[in-house]
Amino acid sequence: MDKFFSIVRGMGLQRGPQRWLGGVCGGIAAKLNVDVAYVRIAFLLISLLPGPAFVFYLAAWLILPDQRNVIILQSFLDRRTNRF
Repeated sequence: MDKFFSIVRGMGLQRGPQRWLGGVCGGIAAKLNVDVAYVRIAFLLISLLPGPAFVFYLAAWLILPDQRNVIILQSFLDRRTNRF
């Protein structure tokens, strides 16, 4: 699992500091060097179409590192494995 999280960190994509929910749109906007409003509008338009937009956002929130380079899913799995 550590290799997977290293690959994710190596992509250079982080959840952004300009957050409404989880910072995913802010992180994508920072990586693409565009205004976060454009990414949010694009996400809203995609969400109106039938498709997995919510699932994509949830997965990105769990997998993308935040500004401190912490990945929520990795932290959860580490706590869970250290418990047993």
